[in-house]
Amino acid sequence: MKTKWNRYLTFVGCCLATMACLAQGGVDTRPHIFDSNVRSLKVCLTSNMYIPPVLMMDGDDRLIVNFDYLDYDVHYLRYSVTHCNANWQPSQLVESEYVSGFNYADIEDYAPSEATYVHYYNYQFLLPNADMEFLVSGNYLLSVYEQDDPDKILFQTRFSVCEGKVSVFPQVTSRTDIDYNNRYQQVSFDVRYRPNQIKDPYSEFTCVVTQNSREDNAVAVSRPMMVGVDHVTYEHDRNLIFPAGNEFRRFETVNAHNLNMGVQSIRYYQPMYHATLMIDEPRNEVQYLYDKTQYGRFTIRNGETRGESAVQADYMITHFTLDAGGKLNGGNVVLYGEFLQGYPASQVVMKYDASSGFYTSELLLKQGAYNYMYLWVPDGTTVGQTGKIEGDHYETINEYLVKVYDRPMGERYDRFVGYGVAYSGK
Repeated sequence: MKTKWNRYLTFVGCCLATMACLAQGGVDTRPHIFDSNVRSLKVCLTSNMYIPPVLMMDGDDRLIVNFDYLDYDVHYLRYSVTHCNANWQPSQLVESEYVSGFNYADIEDYAPSEATYVHYYNYQFLLPNADMEFLVSGNYLLSVYEQDDPDKILFQTRFSVCEGKVSVFPQVTSRTDIDYNNRYQQVSFDVRYRPNQIKDPYSEFTCVVTQNSREDNAVAVSRPMMVGVDHVTYEHDRNLIFPAGNEFRRFETVNAHNLNMGVQSIRYYQPMYHATLMIDEPRNEVQYLYDKTQYGRFTIRNGETRGESAVQADYMITHFTLDAGGKLNGGNVVLYGEFLQGYPASQVVMKYDASSGFYTSELLLKQGAYNYMYLWVPDGTTVGQTGKIEGDHYETINEYLVKVYDRPMGERYDRFVGYGVAYSGK
């Protein structure tokens, strides 16, 4: 009982801290890895790791959270969640209103790496589970921390739980309101529901559209163009015009003793492997070339073992090189891909090497297959641009996720009531 009381006091303290942050202008809920020993964070559905990780309430699917902690010794970890509104700020709900039981659970599924030069423990857990059931839909911020030090958060990440009360039908076209089969793609969508189910869609709905799971250029819209008895339509909204970008670049490090896709060399320099990727060049003036990708996602795999790659895949210092023709002024070149979820800016911003004239980056990555691209972020902004390095081609196949939130009058939180996924060019 004393332990639970201490945990309760800790929770109260966290709530007060959250309220203080809100009073100062909001809580930073962006995915973030605070401990550099945390690597290879992956949040996906058990049924399909290559689709957006949206969990349906009362569904059979579950969310799997998998990551490594680099150390020889095991760490005993715990997690908790915070319910958030459509803008990813904590809602007004208290814990007992959005999760069953206590809002914490220990991570009990972990195992040490096997025959690897870099030693780590692999952790994973499923949601929902016997310790944690979700009572309401919405956005959730997941925090993982040491059992004996709840104030030291190792990382935080996001996921969503959907009711499926409305149906969402998105479409994507390259015939936009600003150009025709050129550099942009435009999203439109219908939201359908039972007659009289939604009283005032003009004021109740908030819709968020993302391209390839990117958060930096996500768009929120709230005013539909047309409203019917059982549906609303969002179209010809210039906010829903996205630069088309280009297909993701790819590389594989599944085999430490043979060359893989996109890899120039793999060599062992004590105490670990180094994988040097092929030198990349800008594609902004190159004709579009289709390449089937996973829309920025990655897969952990060691192709030389028959066991579990989760514990038998080794880590390699992976060397990225971009020949941009010299230094680009007025901004930064940034690496983007799911494998960089939560990484600090110091690791995703490419460094310019004046001696070689190249942009370079060195990241400790686990063996696997990766999607990535280079974004240009102008000074004073936080939105990455594809056009300067990757180019924008209307033929590019992008994944667009449309999430619909409903907040009727008098409600205290944003309900996540439906979503739809569309792919450009399909």
